[in-house]
Amino acid sequence: MENANHQKELLNQAGLEMMSLCISQLEKATEAYLNNDVDLAEEVIYTEAHVNALDIYIEKNCERYMALYTPVATDLRFVIAILKINIDLERIGDHAYGISKYVVEDETKTPEHLIKVLQFEKMHATIRDMFEDIMDAFENENVKSARKVFKKDKILDAINSEAFSVIEAEIKKDTGIIGKALQLSSIIKKYERVGDLIKNIAEEIIFYKKAELIKHKGNKK
Repeated sequence: MENANHQKELLNQAGLEMMSLCISQLEKATEAYLNNDVDLAEEVIYTEAHVNALDIYIEKNCERYMALYTPVATDLRFVIAILKINIDLERIGDHAYGISKYVVEDETKTPEHLIKVLQFEKMHATIRDMFEDIMDAFENENVKSARKVFKKDKILDAINSEAFSVIEAEIKKDTGIIGKALQLSSIIKKYERVGDLIKNIAEEIIFYKKAELIKHKGNKK
């Protein structure tokens, strides 16, 4: 006979699978973009169907868990956190899909100097670190790891805020790069949004474990 603890563990495992899958999707999309690998981009696009199916599975099973077991306190916070984390992960999957579509639709490689001056690889490394933090936070219920992402997200915000002026300067030097510059600008914005989504996930993990609601808190000086 199914019981609440068993169902809670199934939800936890599904959440971990969703997180691993969406992290993999963004990593592959980035690799496809940097290496102009159309086949890898096509794989990400194809796998999007699995992301969507897992999203629906988690949502339905969260609803079922609440209907059957009427959770309270920590268990209620857990299922609310899983629901919200699942939404954020699905959106990360959408961004990976969008980046991969760029690769498939435009097979020309982005000039290396553009990637360098726009600090795209620094963004990628920062996102990768943030993914490691939330994976550890989720899998091991490590609140300290969850808190690490907030400072790292500021790196992404800074790069994104500088991107327009950098692109403007590069286009003035060479109008032939307009298309690729605008495309990379769009990808940088997607990365900045992924950072925000990771931050949301961290907030939900902290809420679940500590009953601490930190969303919308102002920065104290």
